[in-house]
Amino acid sequence: MLKVRLIGHDFEYEIFELLRSYYNTENIKFVDEKTDNDLYIESILKQDIAPAIITCVYKDGSLISRETADYNEFKQFKDLKKKNKTLIKKSLLNAILKVNTKKAPWGILTGIRPTKIVHTLMDDGKKDTEILAILTDEYMIASEKAKLLVDVCNQERQYLTEENSKKYSLYVSIPFCPTRCVYCSFPSNSIDKFKDYTDRYVDSVIYELAKTYEIMKSKELYTVYIGGGTPTALSHEQLDRIIKFIYSKFGEGIKEFTVEAGRPDTISKEILNMLKQNKIDRISINPQTMCDDTLSIIGRKHTSSDIIRAFDMARGYGFNNINMDLIVGLPGENISNVERTMDLIYNLKPSNLTVHTLAIKRASKLKSYLDKYPLADGKTIEKMLEITQNWTHKMGMKPYYMYRQKQMLGNFENVGYSIKDKECIYNIMIMEERQSIIAVGAGAVSKIVDIEKNQITRVPNVKDLYEYLNRVDEMVKRKEKAITKEL
Repeated sequence: MLKVRLIGHDFEYEIFELLRSYYNTENIKFVDEKTDNDLYIESILKQDIAPAIITCVYKDGSLISRETADYNEFKQFKDLKKKNKTLIKKSLLNAILKVNTKKAPWGILTGIRPTKIVHTLMDDGKKDTEILAILTDEYMIASEKAKLLVDVCNQERQYLTEENSKKYSLYVSIPFCPTRCVYCSFPSNSIDKFKDYTDRYVDSVIYELAKTYEIMKSKELYTVYIGGGTPTALSHEQLDRIIKFIYSKFGEGIKEFTVEAGRPDTISKEILNMLKQNKIDRISINPQTMCDDTLSIIGRKHTSSDIIRAFDMARGYGFNNINMDLIVGLPGENISNVERTMDLIYNLKPSNLTVHTLAIKRASKLKSYLDKYPLADGKTIEKMLEITQNWTHKMGMKPYYMYRQKQMLGNFENVGYSIKDKECIYNIMIMEERQSIIAVGAGAVSKIVDIEKNQITRVPNVKDLYEYLNRVDEMVKRKEKAITKEL
């Protein structure tokens, strides 16, 4: 048990998140009095004469580390509360690192979008060298992660223009899959079990799309992303209805149109032909791993050979912008598994590759597998990620977007790599939150962005399939209320 006492401030959430990410535990308790048991931390903010921030770490009653913060740092923060919060986290991490040799690759950052800090610094006219110094010195980010952030943001800048911020993107959720993977926490329903509801679901999505068009017709649609779940779990006729309706309502001047084909066991000639006829310019074929034993463990009903077959078939239909997703740290996998996966993917030559670090989500089945299939430790995950970086470099790819999640193994990150001019614009827009994303379907979350006010309004749809089908009018009204307010 890790016990924490806050003195002079109430930044409990921030302290909890930093400790949880570093120690990879939620076994943290905030107390009102000093304790002599276990590991005990005092986080102190004094503001009586001169501001002072102090962290003390005790083990079984004995002081083992003490760290103060330099109040002259973070001069760029005009908001005193934000400055105090950041300095308290830095003092805490410095105190912990004095008595623990475990790395903290992302320093004091606990949010999922660290690129936002870099884009703000770039907006202020800071040069790359200045930004790198701020990231490593003030935020305590490891130099290789700081460089990754700057590299990603430089790739993103071309799309984050003032003109594009005035447009919006569209997300369509298809919450059906052939099976549910053990790591998955997304809304997903077995296509076999819920097949009788798919026609009604498509009708509801089209209804919501029609209403969305009426609300947004004064704005220009920029990109479309149909995701899931596995959109291609629907029949090609059902998916064709949704795509054709989008074109008929919103027009064909869409900059980028992505459909997640996802599982190779849902990819057929009929599906590919339909997507090609509808001028879909980007699809995803997501193996997660190219090791058959792992595919079986995580709940996939296909093999690596099926992935290669589906990929080659898509190439045969003329798709030249294919994304693939991988997960590093899957149950039972080691370094040689990652090498095999990257070797096979190198031969396929996808246009972009998203490398996820496994995150253990509460809504997933993964925790029940951990006794039988132990997960890799932080050092092994770090080596696995280095392998993916080396292979993507060999494939001529550069990192173009990245984000982090809670409960990630080793406290690392997810990175999207791409060859030149094949970056997924939608991925950049959803991560950087400089353009509104209007989302339809069960579990979809719209984000209404007000650039001038620096404000984001989240408008979630219900996740449950039955609830969505019965309350689709309510979902429309939620969006209409939020969007009309912003417009």
